[in-house]
Amino acid sequence: MDRENVVLITLVFYKFLLISIGFWASKRTKNTEDFFIGGKTLGPWVAATSSSASASSAWSLLGVSGAAYTMGLSAIWLFPAVVLGYAFNWLWIAPRIRQLGNQSGAITLADLLAGKDSYSKVIVYCCSFIVVFSFSFYIAAQFQAAGGTFATTFNMDSNKAILLGTLIILIYTLLGGFWAVSVTDTLQGLLMAITAFVLPLAALISVGGYGELFSQLPHELSQTQMSLTGAHTGWLGLAFIAGLLGVGLGNCGQPHVVNRFMAIKDAHSVKVARYIGIAWPIIVIGGMLILGWCARVLLNDVNDNEQVLFSVTNLLFHPVVAGIFVAAVLSAIMSTADSQLLVSASSLSYDLKLKGSAAKQLLISRLTVVGMCLISLLIALYAPEAIFSRVLFAWAAIGSAFGPLLIVLLMGYQVKGINRLLAIICGFGLTVWFNWQPNSPGDILERVLPFFLALAIAYYGRETKKHGNT
Repeated sequence: MDRENVVLITLVFYKFLLISIGFWASKRTKNTEDFFIGGKTLGPWVAATSSSASASSAWSLLGVSGAAYTMGLSAIWLFPAVVLGYAFNWLWIAPRIRQLGNQSGAITLADLLAGKDSYSKVIVYCCSFIVVFSFSFYIAAQFQAAGGTFATTFNMDSNKAILLGTLIILIYTLLGGFWAVSVTDTLQGLLMAITAFVLPLAALISVGGYGELFSQLPHELSQTQMSLTGAHTGWLGLAFIAGLLGVGLGNCGQPHVVNRFMAIKDAHSVKVARYIGIAWPIIVIGGMLILGWCARVLLNDVNDNEQVLFSVTNLLFHPVVAGIFVAAVLSAIMSTADSQLLVSASSLSYDLKLKGSAAKQLLISRLTVVGMCLISLLIALYAPEAIFSRVLFAWAAIGSAFGPLLIVLLMGYQVKGINRLLAIICGFGLTVWFNWQPNSPGDILERVLPFFLALAIAYYGRETKKHGNT
């Protein structure tokens, strides 16, 4: 049996399992609360692993390994950026947002941010626009990664591959909603973690260990790639580091991540989940950085730096194992895309308070998922861009829009309606504006400045009366 058939059989079995989970989850989905937040009954393993997987996307496996391969040692700053972002989410955000969500009865992040005053409706509309706009590009990046994966593995047309991956994601998201997404994300998150441990370990052994790796890298990398600040020095070097560390700032504002915290069943589960949730990025991001550096030694040349994972897999492993690793990459893609489709649907159908019976609301939600799939599919087919840059833009735009205000609210303060609105608009608008401008070192203007300006606006509008969340 040739390599392509072995990989295909592995993938078919894996996707059949995912769709079966979708059918199982459909029996647990009775209303919009079940569809969007699983009735707030998630246990620690499902909550931690699924939130990690949905936050990571193809960027974690393909983008980070590709960045390490291209950038060299300066990519190391992605590790503390991501890990510290996860740690802040689990240690500070998760227990507070679960408590506040239960107090307010909120199902979505926009529920929490909008408040209850004359600005609430405008804020909800802004949140819905930001989610749909940003996630359209984010989901498109996942579809694009799926196309690249299939094209690399089976030598098939990338457009057909994108269509196939989109269809699979659409089926099980429509069937089971939040339960399908959470359970499949858990499976996918575990598979990603295993891949991010086994593949870099095999590559490191093949190179000859850490000592041999770092003795060989100076021969494979340029002087710029060997520098921890890349091509930048002095103050520009510090700005470069701050820009990369700024990647972690967006973590606390991601709706598809924090809604998992709102869905955890009890405080004990939060405490257990945080250990799992913090260990996961240590394994995945650390592993992909090592893989990218090992690829510099193991491979002569790679046409597409975001395909180094596949190139190393093909070099070191049997086709059956290669099939599992390809499935892991596709799991990273789908675990993010399905969660973001669900959040987009909640923004358009639940947050906008579209009227109708429970069955009609559920139908509208599922139709919204289909619509978002089509929009993202068109972007992936007709406006392709590098996965790394597209994901980081969408991540920063959403994180700067929602994260700063959420932090102030979770500090226990009420925030004036006008400041809520301005913080959201400032965080999102400035991120988009700076993205259109020439790149700054580490994209510090895009990833850091909007976040802290929005935080200042929200904090300035705080009121002395607290809502009881500590």
